[in-house]
Order: sequence, then C-alpha cells, then structure tokens
Amino acid sequence: MDPQIPLSAYRKVDFSVNNTRLGDGPLDAARCQAYLTDFLGESGGLIGWGGYLEQRNLYRGFDTFNTRTPEAREFHLGVDFWAAAGTSVHAPWDGVIHSWADRAVPGDYGPVILMVHQIGDREVHSLFGHLSRGSLEGLCEGKPISRGDLIGHLGSSGVNGGYAPHLHFQLIYDLQDIRGDYPGVCSLAELPFYRLNCPDPMELLGYFQGEPR
Repeated sequence: MDPQIPLSAYRKVDFSVNNTRLGDGPLDAARCQAYLTDFLGESGGLIGWGGYLEQRNLYRGFDTFNTRTPEAREFHLGVDFWAAAGTSVHAPWDGVIHSWADRAVPGDYGPVILMVHQIGDREVHSLFGHLSRGSLEGLCEGKPISRGDLIGHLGSSGVNGGYAPHLHFQLIYDLQDIRGDYPGVCSLAELPFYRLNCPDPMELLGYFQGEPR
C-alpha cells in the first residue's frame, strides 16, 4: 500500500464469523465501513489488514458466492488491506503483467490486475482486486513492473464490486489457465486444494510475523 503509510499504522482486523461485533446477517458496504471506521479509530490505525483463510459471512448477500457449489463459498483465500478509496497500491516484487479485467458484477472483483513473479525457484502469480477503473489504463501483457512501482488505486464501492474500499491481495501458484480472474473465496470442501495453491501472502511478504502490530 501507499509507502508513506508506515507499517506501525496497520492493524489486524477480524471479519470472521466469530466476530460478534459484526452482528448477524450479510454485511453491506455501509455496515462494513462503519465497523472499520470505529475499529481503526479505537486502535489508532490507518489500514486494516487480514483475512487469509478466514470464514466470513461477508459474501452471503451476493449470489456470486452461492451458485457454483452446493456449499456456500465463504473461506477467504487472500489478504485484504482496508483503506480509503484512492489509496495507492504498489508492486511487492519485480514481475510482469499477466492479465486484467473489469469484473463489474456485484460481489466480484471489479477492476482486477494479475501479475507473475519469479520468487526463488518458483513462479508465483499475484492478484490485485477491487481497484479503481483508472488502474487498468495503459496495461499490456508482459509489461515489466519493478518492486515498488504503482499498480493502481483502491476503487470505491460503486466500482469495486460493492464492498467497502479495500485491496484483495492473493498469491496463486497455478492459475489453471484462467485470465483476468481467479477464485478469491471457496467452500469448505474446496479448501484443501486452495490452501495449497494459494499460499499465505504475509508469509512471503515477511510482514507482521508473530503478534499483530
């Protein structure tokens, strides 16, 4: 995220089904933002982060997550960074642009960009979801991106699929020939496969190990 925001201003936020402060039923963008505003205000933070393999009820209001499998898809496969719309998003490693799309369906990614990186001896794909539409301008397949380069900016709820502004950041080993997309949420039955194919981004980034800041 915006390099001018120090890591000390990040706060781990819980959007799991176990957080009783979120209440019952699906969370819409307004309720989600109200909770984040209170949480960050109380904790003195500027960016909320978290959510890898978190079971959430956040998706129960979107048909997108309840049609592909008999079970509801509610296990989150990436890490979210919750911040104000317009916050800048930057590349964590050198890489090249793989693909992109504007998935303008309620509950989907909205504008999304995928990159490919070589980390050690393994190829890893990164997915940046819920961006602004302007983030998709000037892209071309194979475009080189250096670590720290601007990827784009966070989109508002009107363009990002209907969520409070945030970045969905996900790592994927095998894209399974998918372009401009990849599942970011799965069902319990699918979890064993996806947890192997989508590693914890925070472990590879090396941030926030141990106790959350």
